[in-house]
Amino acid sequence: MWTTDVKILCVSDTVMQQMESAANLRRRYADIDLVLSCGDLPATYLDFITSILNVPLYYVRGNHDERYFDEPPGGEDLHGRVLTFQGVSFAGLEGSIRYNDGAIQYSDTDMLAQVVKMAPQLKFRQLRFGRGVDVLVTHAPPKGIHDQKDLPHNGLSAFLRFMEWYRPRYLLHGHVHTYDRRDVTKTQYQDTLVLNINPVMLLEVEALTRG
Repeated sequence: MWTTDVKILCVSDTVMQQMESAANLRRRYADIDLVLSCGDLPATYLDFITSILNVPLYYVRGNHDERYFDEPPGGEDLHGRVLTFQGVSFAGLEGSIRYNDGAIQYSDTDMLAQVVKMAPQLKFRQLRFGRGVDVLVTHAPPKGIHDQKDLPHNGLSAFLRFMEWYRPRYLLHGHVHTYDRRDVTKTQYQDTLVLNINPVMLLEVEALTRG
């Protein structure tokens, strides 16, 4: 048994000019294993990054990603699923709190139903590995963690229940823009480190490999 690190380029919400430069991507992120999107980004932007780096894409849709219905990016939609990449497991929950009639929005009750729906695959993994999943990928933040007072940027209590029940090592979200360096972007909640990755964050996750 030994450990390896999976290097993840996490993106969300904000199109960054430097990320549209092939030379910059190859220079800064040549050793990336996976691109992960927390939503609200054009499919063409994600496809460009992954094609230049020649790595897979995992993503969840943000509340503004209705265009994905017709033209999704070329990757794996994590919503309601658990996928494993190089020994690290990922689960996803899309969208934001419901604030109008948008198609990718959820009441807290609706989102909790999404969490409960995932229970069979998560509980099986929890019995085997001690946690339901390594990384939970969401668009919106959990209630009371990195969220804001205006309704569209309220967090979801269902994500707190997910962390309490399934003990992910990380919860990665976007949705909330960080214009001030004083904004809190890292918070420990029980066993989970919650990270606001908007607009770009590099993350190395240790994977346990059995020989």
